[in-house]
Amino acid sequence: MLELPIVESKAQRRKKPDWLRVKLPIGPSYKKVRNLVDEYNLHTICQSGNCPNMGECWGAGTATFMILGNTCTRSCSFCAVKTGRPPEYDEDEPRRVAEAIDLMQVKHAVITSVNRDERKDRGAEIWYQTVRAIKERTPEVTIETLIPDVRATWDALERMISAGQEVVSHNMETVEALYRKVRPQAKYKRSLEQIQRTKDYGKRTKSGIMVGLGETDEQVFQTMDDLVAHGCDVLTIGQYLQPTKMHLDVVEFVHPDKFAEYKEVGLAKGFAFVESSPLVRSSYHAERHL
Repeated sequence: MLELPIVESKAQRRKKPDWLRVKLPIGPSYKKVRNLVDEYNLHTICQSGNCPNMGECWGAGTATFMILGNTCTRSCSFCAVKTGRPPEYDEDEPRRVAEAIDLMQVKHAVITSVNRDERKDRGAEIWYQTVRAIKERTPEVTIETLIPDVRATWDALERMISAGQEVVSHNMETVEALYRKVRPQAKYKRSLEQIQRTKDYGKRTKSGIMVGLGETDEQVFQTMDDLVAHGCDVLTIGQYLQPTKMHLDVVEFVHPDKFAEYKEVGLAKGFAFVESSPLVRSSYHAERHL
């Protein structure tokens, strides 16, 4: 749903091109972040989504926190986060996230979450309280919230985005033609409307897509047009990688030159910022997107 996975089958791992190889996470800064995440019993999309940039980001002292537990009510066919009925609803989570961000001394925090479709407010209150707790404890920290599909519960959306965060992101994930296969419980036009409503609220807006699932260039360009038309400021584009054999196969490993072309086209279409390369994920270099 929210971030792009890295773990692949053995067959795919042998075929992975050189430009998709990453370094193992090491170093004292990585260990410090790891220890804080464990100590405060926090979830990160870095771990749950098997993000390829975890070593780089954690080594720099940053992490993307995943609130509202680590079990998602959606079953998207690309995502490494486990699916089920979430047992967790931890009202103390906002305090712990805010305290950990303070101890990590980060300047820009990224918060995301699983989908909580079983809750009437889609988890909006915990979202609101988490952002407020961070702002109250470390008012100098800027915040990006990568929020899920609220299923047109627009009062929940307003609560989620009204706490003072600077950037609100909601990922399209893929082109419209692949939605039923990739995001069977989501709707392309509903996600566009969510981005438009967020923009109308006055927020800087952001979205992301994966490539390598069988989409055409024309479909990618149409998605760009749709996002620009619905007020999206920032776009991220990265390579889809299969989490397990139970998930969708990779159709194509897209060459870095194609990502460079997507960036050029996206900027020409009107995005303020386009982050486009094989290992880009939603929160990669998020501090640049303010």
